[in-house]
Amino acid sequence: MIAIVDYGMGNLRSVQKAFARLGHPAQITSDPHQVAQASKVVLPGVGAFADAMHNLRAAGLVEPLLEAIEREKPFLGICLGLQLLFQTSYEDGEHQGLGVIPGRVVRFELPPQYKVPHMGWNQLEIRRPAPMLEGVAPGTFVYFVHSYYVQPEDEQVVATVTDYGGPFVSMIARGRLQATQFHPEKSQQVGLAMLDRFARMPD
Repeated sequence: MIAIVDYGMGNLRSVQKAFARLGHPAQITSDPHQVAQASKVVLPGVGAFADAMHNLRAAGLVEPLLEAIEREKPFLGICLGLQLLFQTSYEDGEHQGLGVIPGRVVRFELPPQYKVPHMGWNQLEIRRPAPMLEGVAPGTFVYFVHSYYVQPEDEQVVATVTDYGGPFVSMIARGRLQATQFHPEKSQQVGLAMLDRFARMPD
């Protein structure tokens, strides 16, 4: 079972509908026990980093998320779900994340011609292979909506970068953990293909 983690922030239904369209049942849940029992875990999210971490802690979801990653279950973070995997975010102060990936989350500081948030379609430059990227052509367009981006300490986790006033990390991959700054569920056929590859990863 694919568990889509509900901590009160994010477009959960669109992620669930994308999996359903592909024929993969996915359950939206805020129950830590169900997350712990799931064969695959998806951590989506839209909104403020500090609020998200507060909600995850309050719901008792931090431990099952970390355990799923430690046990190397297929795990997918989307947008804020990518950022939460990092140690520290500088969104409205300094806040501690899940600490799975060494690094930080910072705001775009760009010339005036670049609007923040970065919103719309942009291209992927593939740096390293990842299960979800199998068959994805360099330069493929995917859909973004974000004002902050991740800066991993270890370049080995960087799967793709995207250019917006300079390169930023748009996807990471480490073993069976993958996380995207873009929204695969909003990225039409290429995004659906990525979600299908994730859902087909061996448990």
